[in-house]
Amino acid sequence: MRSADRLARALALAALIAAAAGCATVRDIVEPPPAPKPAAEPVKPQAAAPAPAAAATPAAPKKEEPPPIDPAAARAFDAARRALAAGRTAEAERGFAALTQSHPDLAGPHANLALIHRQAGRHAEAIAALERAVQLAPQRADLHNQLGITYRMAGQFAKARAAYERAIEADPNYALAWLNLGILEDLYLWDRQRALALYERYLALAPAGDENVRKWVADLKNRLPQKSAVAQKEQK
Repeated sequence: MRSADRLARALALAALIAAAAGCATVRDIVEPPPAPKPAAEPVKPQAAAPAPAAAATPAAPKKEEPPPIDPAAARAFDAARRALAAGRTAEAERGFAALTQSHPDLAGPHANLALIHRQAGRHAEAIAALERAVQLAPQRADLHNQLGITYRMAGQFAKARAAYERAIEADPNYALAWLNLGILEDLYLWDRQRALALYERYLALAPAGDENVRKWVADLKNRLPQKSAVAQKEQK
């Protein structure tokens, strides 16, 4: 691969990281409690003889509702987010750090604190905070993706790959994880065949398209060795 092509892809990756680590924050997803169901009317007794008792059907497991968040914690979280968006990074860091102590089971403060650490080049602290965040919210594809970015920046490529793959497992339609995994395979792990498949999957999930990635796909297709006519015939 030509050095200019590799540089262009590296710059695109840097732009993605800058967009994720700048003023963006990671919110906690809080579902409101379900509305109370109306009381059922009492069943009137029937005159007919009762039918034989049927075998008991096991009840479906109830969906566990997330516990409500303390309103004071929600206000503190929003205040820290506003501080970060306004560029008051030290204030935001203090706010998120305080929340990780007072409410250690909330993923959002850990994740946002990690973004601040990462932006400052403190990769070890960022990784520790994001690892805690994904433990608390393993269903969040965006958190696994952020952890993958941070592992990649720290040079831990195998862990970055695993984190991106967990993001895809959590949400197969999360396009950024496919793209970031493709860039990792292309630029750092040198698996061009897999990178091509990952880029193509990303493009399928990105309705608006991405002209840069389309160029990368075309370049990889031109550079990958073509199957011989004999091999193509054998596979038919």
